[in-house]
Amino acid sequence: MTALWLIFSGAFLAATLLPGGSEVLLAALINQAPETWVSLVVMATLGNTLGSLTSYYLGALGRFAKTPEEMASGRYRHGLRLVERYGYWSLLLAWTPLIGDILCLLAGWLRMPLVKSSIMIFIGKGVRYLLVAALALHWL
Repeated sequence: MTALWLIFSGAFLAATLLPGGSEVLLAALINQAPETWVSLVVMATLGNTLGSLTSYYLGALGRFAKTPEEMASGRYRHGLRLVERYGYWSLLLAWTPLIGDILCLLAGWLRMPLVKSSIMIFIGKGVRYLLVAALALHWL
Protein backbone atom coordinates (compact mmCIF):
# COMPACT_ATOMS: atom_id res chain seq x y z
CA MET A 1 0.00 0.00 0.00
CA THR A 2 2.89 2.36 0.74
CA ALA A 3 4.29 1.75 -2.74
CA LEU A 4 0.98 2.79 -4.31
CA TRP A 5 0.95 6.11 -2.45
CA LEU A 6 4.61 6.61 -3.21
CA ILE A 7 4.11 6.17 -6.96
CA PHE A 8 0.92 8.26 -6.93
CA SER A 9 2.58 11.20 -5.18
CA GLY A 10 5.79 10.87 -7.19
CA ALA A 11 3.85 10.82 -10.46
CA PHE A 12 1.67 13.73 -9.37
CA LEU A 13 4.66 15.89 -8.51
CA ALA A 14 6.48 14.90 -11.70
CA ALA A 15 3.52 16.13 -13.78
CA THR A 16 3.42 19.55 -12.21
CA LEU A 17 5.97 22.20 -13.01
CA LEU A 18 8.32 20.64 -10.45
CA PRO A 19 11.14 18.50 -11.85
CA GLY A 20 11.08 14.77 -11.30
CA GLY A 21 11.03 11.49 -13.12
CA SER A 22 8.38 9.03 -12.06
CA GLU A 23 9.43 6.44 -14.64
CA VAL A 24 12.51 5.44 -12.67
CA LEU A 25 10.43 5.18 -9.49
CA LEU A 26 7.85 3.02 -11.27
CA ALA A 27 10.50 0.70 -12.67
CA ALA A 28 12.14 0.34 -9.24
CA LEU A 29 8.83 -0.45 -7.54
CA ILE A 30 7.94 -2.99 -10.24
CA ASN A 31 11.33 -4.65 -9.79
CA GLN A 32 10.65 -4.95 -6.04
CA ALA A 33 7.17 -6.44 -6.49
CA PRO A 34 6.48 -7.46 -10.11
CA GLU A 35 3.06 -8.88 -9.26
CA THR A 36 1.79 -5.38 -8.40
CA TRP A 37 2.61 -3.85 -11.79
CA VAL A 38 -1.03 -3.24 -12.78
CA SER A 39 -1.82 -1.35 -9.57
CA LEU A 40 1.39 0.63 -9.84
CA VAL A 41 0.70 1.61 -13.46
CA VAL A 42 -2.86 2.67 -12.61
CA MET A 43 -1.75 4.78 -9.65
CA ALA A 44 1.10 6.36 -11.62
CA THR A 45 -1.28 7.20 -14.46
CA LEU A 46 -3.88 8.69 -12.10
CA GLY A 47 -1.32 10.72 -10.18
CA ASN A 48 0.38 12.01 -13.30
CA THR A 49 -2.95 12.87 -14.93
CA LEU A 50 -4.09 14.80 -11.87
CA GLY A 51 -0.77 16.63 -11.82
CA SER A 52 -1.29 17.63 -15.45
CA LEU A 53 -4.80 18.80 -14.65
CA THR A 54 -3.22 21.08 -12.06
CA SER A 55 -1.29 22.64 -14.95
CA TYR A 56 -4.55 22.81 -16.94
CA TYR A 57 -6.21 24.79 -14.14
CA LEU A 58 -3.18 27.06 -13.78
CA GLY A 59 -3.53 27.76 -17.50
CA ALA A 60 -7.19 28.59 -17.04
CA LEU A 61 -6.26 31.01 -14.27
CA GLY A 62 -3.44 32.43 -16.41
CA ARG A 63 -6.01 33.55 -18.95
CA PHE A 64 -6.47 36.59 -16.74
CA ALA A 65 -2.74 37.34 -16.74
CA LYS A 66 -1.67 36.75 -20.37
CA THR A 67 -3.18 38.20 -23.52
CA PRO A 68 -3.42 36.16 -26.73
CA GLU A 69 -0.70 38.34 -28.23
CA GLU A 70 1.66 37.58 -25.34
CA MET A 71 1.00 33.86 -25.64
CA ALA A 72 1.49 33.83 -29.43
CA SER A 73 4.82 35.64 -29.29
CA GLY A 74 6.37 34.16 -26.16
CA ARG A 75 7.86 30.82 -25.24
CA TYR A 76 4.47 29.17 -25.67
CA ARG A 77 4.15 29.86 -29.41
CA HIS A 78 5.17 26.37 -30.61
CA GLY A 79 2.90 24.64 -28.15
CA LEU A 80 0.10 27.06 -28.93
CA ARG A 81 0.33 26.25 -32.64
CA LEU A 82 0.25 22.53 -31.86
CA VAL A 83 -2.79 22.83 -29.58
CA GLU A 84 -4.62 25.14 -31.98
CA ARG A 85 -3.97 22.79 -34.89
CA TYR A 86 -4.80 19.43 -33.24
CA GLY A 87 -7.05 20.53 -30.39
CA TYR A 88 -7.46 18.18 -27.46
CA TRP A 89 -5.77 15.39 -29.47
CA SER A 90 -2.46 17.18 -28.88
CA LEU A 91 -2.82 16.29 -25.20
CA LEU A 92 -1.88 12.71 -26.04
CA LEU A 93 1.63 14.22 -25.93
CA ALA A 94 1.18 15.61 -22.39
CA TRP A 95 3.68 13.00 -21.15
CA THR A 96 6.56 14.39 -23.20
CA PRO A 97 9.32 16.27 -21.40
CA LEU A 98 9.29 20.05 -21.64
CA ILE A 99 6.34 20.47 -24.00
CA GLY A 100 3.88 18.30 -22.04
CA ASP A 101 3.47 20.82 -19.21
CA ILE A 102 3.04 23.63 -21.71
CA LEU A 103 0.38 21.71 -23.65
CA CYS A 104 -1.65 21.24 -20.47
CA LEU A 105 -1.27 24.89 -19.50
CA LEU A 106 -2.37 25.97 -22.97
CA ALA A 107 -5.35 23.61 -22.95
CA GLY A 108 -6.57 25.34 -19.81
CA TRP A 109 -5.74 28.77 -21.17
CA LEU A 110 -7.73 28.00 -24.34
CA ARG A 111 -10.56 26.56 -22.24
CA MET A 112 -10.54 23.26 -24.05
CA PRO A 113 -13.22 20.79 -22.89
CA LEU A 114 -12.14 19.38 -19.51
CA VAL A 115 -13.49 15.85 -19.98
CA LYS A 116 -11.99 15.35 -23.45
CA SER A 117 -8.71 16.92 -22.31
CA SER A 118 -8.57 14.67 -19.24
CA ILE A 119 -9.20 11.55 -21.31
CA MET A 120 -6.43 12.40 -23.79
CA ILE A 121 -3.99 13.20 -21.00
CA PHE A 122 -4.89 9.94 -19.21
CA ILE A 123 -4.46 7.84 -22.37
CA GLY A 124 -1.09 9.35 -23.28
CA LYS A 125 0.30 8.98 -19.78
CA GLY A 126 -1.14 5.49 -19.40
CA VAL A 127 0.55 4.27 -22.58
CA ARG A 128 3.86 5.72 -21.41
CA TYR A 129 3.62 3.96 -18.03
CA LEU A 130 2.60 0.69 -19.71
CA LEU A 131 5.76 0.89 -21.82
CA VAL A 132 7.86 1.57 -18.70
CA ALA A 133 6.24 -1.43 -17.00
CA ALA A 134 6.85 -3.63 -20.04
CA LEU A 135 10.52 -2.65 -20.01
CA ALA A 136 10.81 -3.22 -16.27
CA LEU A 137 9.21 -6.66 -16.63
CA HIS A 138 11.50 -7.45 -19.61
CA TRP A 139 8.59 -7.89 -21.99
CA LEU A 140 10.25 -5.63 -24.55
